[in-house]
Amino acid sequence: MIFHSLTIWDFSLLVVRVCIIAVVMVHVLLTKRDVGASIGWIGVTVLMPLTGGALYSMFGINRVHRRARRLVGQHPWHSRTTSSQWRREEEGVFAPLASMVGKLTGRPLLSGNAVIPMHDGDTVYPRMLATINGAQRSVLLCSYIFRADRIGRQFCDALIAAHRRGVQVRVLVDGVGSGYFHCGVERILRRAGVPVGRFMHSMLPWRMPFINMRDHKKILVVDGSTGFMGGLNIGEENIASSHPRHPVSDTHFELAGPVVHQLSEAFARDWSFTRGEELRADIFFPPQASHGPTLSRIVTAGPDLDLEKIEYTMLQAIALARHNVRLMTPYFLPDDRFLTELALASLRGIEVDIVVPWHSNHTLLDWARSANLPRFLDSGCRIWLARPPFNHSKLMVVDRHWSFVGSSNLDVRSLRLNFEINLESYDDALAGSIDDFISIHRHVRLTHHDLDRRSFPRKLRDAAARLFLPYL
Repeated sequence: MIFHSLTIWDFSLLVVRVCIIAVVMVHVLLTKRDVGASIGWIGVTVLMPLTGGALYSMFGINRVHRRARRLVGQHPWHSRTTSSQWRREEEGVFAPLASMVGKLTGRPLLSGNAVIPMHDGDTVYPRMLATINGAQRSVLLCSYIFRADRIGRQFCDALIAAHRRGVQVRVLVDGVGSGYFHCGVERILRRAGVPVGRFMHSMLPWRMPFINMRDHKKILVVDGSTGFMGGLNIGEENIASSHPRHPVSDTHFELAGPVVHQLSEAFARDWSFTRGEELRADIFFPPQASHGPTLSRIVTAGPDLDLEKIEYTMLQAIALARHNVRLMTPYFLPDDRFLTELALASLRGIEVDIVVPWHSNHTLLDWARSANLPRFLDSGCRIWLARPPFNHSKLMVVDRHWSFVGSSNLDVRSLRLNFEINLESYDDALAGSIDDFISIHRHVRLTHHDLDRRSFPRKLRDAAARLFLPYL
């Protein structure tokens, strides 16, 4: 009787809803690894088939397929894997980590590198601009945020000048981070004839599913021999001397040596994916000489074949810690797996120090963080607040020997959805300097008492914000 009372339109709509539910359920069951996310998507779609199906189509399906060939093993640096330094590392406490990351990434651990930490745009930008201005063969630049402000225009001028003197210049910016509706630097560079790409960007509605997967990397490689990477975007807010309204401190690294090839390879993969051009000429991958004592390797992560590789590297390093783990991150919203690993380390007597900003530039993240921190304090981890200005550095050191730095934040979005790049290094001097930098930012220790004395409305607000942890 029910079906007899339905109009053709009602019956058609019912069929459509049932089909959407069935399609989403089948796709979720066959492709999703996270049980909670699977249940959530199925539940939303059953309750709201049309809306849930649209949301799943936009944000639930990973459509990323790399067109770039894997360049590892096709360049001279690939054979440089068996130095005496490497053999000594194999015999140490971190040997399982070095071996695991090699298998995980397919990239060798390379000796002969110089890794120089630098802090804030006041120091880093002049060095980067001078290197671009001295380029003779090639410039590769990738940035999540590349503003068309005063400092951004200085970079544009340097890139355009390099292009006009015959240097092969390639610039990649994120399709959302550098402006979704209007990207000033793309317009400036394109008008000057500089090859530029916007990662996963389209104004077409049916291409909108790419909006939740961002290229968060910060890469600069000049002449294939000098590299820069870390957490620093390109924008005037990173220059303290200009007295911006919302100043940002950050840490960046200058690289020299064989590991720069891996940095170029990471850019080349993203460039090929975005523009369809493969960068394989000698001007992008010239022979490399030894420049320093540091054993290093690039680790990339993203929602493709690199899924969770940065997080796995960090988890293995924490598991091998014998004395201390130091973390500094602008956003601290890790998943339960990361929480468990840090808690276990702390419970077995490892000093675990986590440094976060007093206030970040995303209020909602701060609220969710406040609700998430008691679980770390319960296990004995020490949480420290760094006073303003907001520090955007992403740093990790274990036992003052192994360091892990780059673009990746400690939140679910960064570890699962974004395309990120980090550098692992085995070097006591480098790790010690980073460890000291983290330690001097341990300004105020956060305690249970601090969190308990929040008002009831604030506790409720923070707990509600934490529910959005997988999407923040």
